[in-house]
Amino acid sequence: MAISWEGLKRFGMPRRTQPGPGEDGPGTKCENCQELLIKKTLNENLGICPLCNHHHRITARRRMEITLDEGTFEERYYNLISKDPLNFHAVKSYRDKLNQYWHATGEPSSMLCGTGELLGRPVALAISDGFFTQGSMGSVLGEKLTRIVEDCIKEKLPLITVSGSGAGARMEEGLFSLMQMAKTSAALGKLHDAGLPFISLCTRFTMAGVWASWAALGDIIIAEPKALIGFTGARVIKETIKKELPDDFQTAEFLLNCGQIDMIIDRKDMRKTLAQTLDYLCVSAASPSLQAQSNG
Repeated sequence: MAISWEGLKRFGMPRRTQPGPGEDGPGTKCENCQELLIKKTLNENLGICPLCNHHHRITARRRMEITLDEGTFEERYYNLISKDPLNFHAVKSYRDKLNQYWHATGEPSSMLCGTGELLGRPVALAISDGFFTQGSMGSVLGEKLTRIVEDCIKEKLPLITVSGSGAGARMEEGLFSLMQMAKTSAALGKLHDAGLPFISLCTRFTMAGVWASWAALGDIIIAEPKALIGFTGARVIKETIKKELPDDFQTAEFLLNCGQIDMIIDRKDMRKTLAQTLDYLCVSAASPSLQAQSNG
């Protein structure tokens, strides 16, 4: 359910040139400690509050910039944008809603993907953008992720995904959205069968159908501090089971203690950790002698 680059030009939507959400203007408040911060300082600090270490949401394109080596990113499938298969109307039409997010973020969809280098290591990268419909999973997100997985298999590349998705399947696309859970999971199953590494990075937020499908399937699952991760929100669970939940329920720290994720890494240390993890998973590429020993 996507249209081509000609469709993009017809809508008059240029590639991103304006600042993303939270990047313009002189100041902002920390979401956690409520202290006033200079936006430029916050951006230079990778979106981390220097006072309380709260990891603020950042755009998908900013995430790419702080993850990959400068100048190495080659974007793929930018020209895919959502159609409106249900002719959905609520307070706003679905088309109007998509156009609003497009103008606000400069991105045509909630997924940014491509290839590049991470400290000299070739990788494929797919990032959901929490500023575009909360990173919700529509047909284009699923199609982009599936295509980049297929590229990984063809080009023998490891895959890193970053979830910034506070919402799951996009209701405006109905079953076309829901089927992306199975579609992306099946594609990642083929990646696993091909013996190629997959690292899933979960940020605030990683919820609903995203966590119930591709975000939870990594060979290694990494989270940022205090990232909220889960399927149904805590309030709904509490009202359903009629029980009090732990104070840290659905935080990365809670999930690490329960064994659902593998590690929690500060954003400032993420590049190094991702590179080290890739070296561990790609034994043959990182250490041929070690691979020879294991085969012997």
